[in-house]
Amino acid sequence: MYFEQVKHVSDNFSYIIADEKTKEAVVVDPSYNSEEITSLLNGRGFKAKYIIDTHYHMDHTAGNNGVKEAFDAKVVAHKRSKITKDIGVDDGDIIKVGRISIRVIHTPGHSPDSICLLFDKKLLTGDTLFVGECGRTDMADGSAQDMYHSLFDKLMKLDDDIDVYPGHDYGPKPRSTVGIEKKTNYTLEKRTLDEFVEFMKQP
Repeated sequence: MYFEQVKHVSDNFSYIIADEKTKEAVVVDPSYNSEEITSLLNGRGFKAKYIIDTHYHMDHTAGNNGVKEAFDAKVVAHKRSKITKDIGVDDGDIIKVGRISIRVIHTPGHSPDSICLLFDKKLLTGDTLFVGECGRTDMADGSAQDMYHSLFDKLMKLDDDIDVYPGHDYGPKPRSTVGIEKKTNYTLEKRTLDEFVEFMKQP
């Protein structure tokens, strides 16, 4: 398996997942860097089968059209997502690329359509969980209540040794693990739902 974290100047991370035998690839969250991503794929002889958007915000979807046109790739997003998509997915769905199976985890909170992607002990968290932080919930359709359940009832129940790859380079390092975040991320300290909702209101 080939896996690469691609950073854009705006601190966005895009990701490439590919089966090196079949040459099928997935691009996750193409930002304003579709040309760079297309070049990377072509340079390794990969063909993007899918574009997966972790949520609908423009800084994660701006490169959709560029990658789609270059490879005739299908856009995949949560079924509730506002973006133009070819395939709508839901919690627990599996996306197959070559021999790689990617599990969708629906993690609303930052937005209603937010998803995380789990494969090969790697978790792509979009804007749900960052290194040392979690995503904002104060935007128009954000929900601190949903974020609480996404973080504590879903992500924090995953194995500690799973690597965390966020949607932005906002922390002291570009990646972490579920176990490290449990121990060090102040947004994941033990709180009741009501306490978490109040915590998320703080500036």
